[in-house]
Amino acid sequence: MSLRHALLGLLSERPASGYDLLKRFETSLANVWPATQSQMYGELAKLAAAGLISVSAQGPRGRKEYTLTDDGLAELRHWLTQTRPQRNTRSDILLRVFFLGVLPTEQASAYLTGLMELSDQEYEDLRTLEQSIDWGEDQLSVHGRIALEYGLRFNAMRREWARWAAAQLG
Repeated sequence: MSLRHALLGLLSERPASGYDLLKRFETSLANVWPATQSQMYGELAKLAAAGLISVSAQGPRGRKEYTLTDDGLAELRHWLTQTRPQRNTRSDILLRVFFLGVLPTEQASAYLTGLMELSDQEYEDLRTLEQSIDWGEDQLSVHGRIALEYGLRFNAMRREWARWAAAQLG
């Protein structure tokens, strides 16, 4: 996934300003694909230059509202249906687990306990996010809830795995 496609996806729902997109990102995609404000505004400029979005309104202080173009929608659909998802092959967490043998057992166990705590915290953060969103019946809400459920289940799985891994240390 790329920031490009995340922005196209958000704009497929409705036009939005960069600020609005940033806020929507924070309440929907930040756990899936984090981005900074400068990255987002830079990508919006690239999307506009490529003709995938257009500026549909301008307001005070240079505020721009962006709309997805037909070419942008075609690009989003192409990405969804014609490109294979990239398997996340890098994991800082698992790389560290692989080398826990260089630590005393207590430290290795503490690392795994920390993963359990991290998973618990991320799970609770997602539950708080879930409660703070005014869910609707629109497509972004339906699919956002599905993605949020993935995050909840992933954190529950990682917590249980870390518990199991800690037990393997002895």
